[in-house]
Parts: sequence; structure tokens; C-alpha cells
Amino acid sequence: MEKFTGFLPIIIVVVIFYFMLLRPQQKQRKQRNSMLASIKKGDKIITIGGLHGTIMDLTDERVTLKVNENSRLVFERSSINAVVSEKEEVKEVANEKESSDTKEEK
Repeated sequence: MEKFTGFLPIIIVVVIFYFMLLRPQQKQRKQRNSMLASIKKGDKIITIGGLHGTIMDLTDERVTLKVNENSRLVFERSSINAVVSEKEEVKEVANEKESSDTKEEK
């Protein structure tokens, strides 16, 4: 039994490492993969580079985004950072309107 007491601190460190680092990372990876799998045409997204656009075409590997009336850009599916919900979109429009109102007052 005394032989195993030397391994006890190492075992504790491994368990802490798993619960503090590996498990949350696996959970984030799973959420990201489910988000990428659930995107569809018409979704508004933000790329890793910060570009906002609407999905116009979608394949297993690539996504075509409409960024304005004249521009369509093709990205790898893995470059999608987030899907913008309608609540966030309403906030963005309100913030833009508020900032333009304050500029007009000056």
C-alpha cells in the first residue's frame, strides 16, 4: 500500500488537469461542431475575421456569403465563428441608429 502513496499526487494532478482543461475544451468543440452542422441558407453569421454576412449557398466544405448587394464571398465552413441571432441583430441596428443620431446632434 505504501508503494501507491507516491503515485497519489500524480493521480490527483491528472484528474485536476482533466476537469480543468480537457473536459471544457471537449465541450466547446462539441458545441462548435453542432453549430457548424446546423447552419443553413439565410442564416446571418460572423466569420473568424469579423466579417458579417448572410449565407447564400452552402456545401459540406464551403459557404458563400452575401456581404452587400454586389458582393458574394466564398469561405471555408470552418471559418464561421458565430451565427447571429435575431436579438443580437436588433441590438446592432439599434446601436448603429443611436450612434448615427449622436453624430447628427454634434
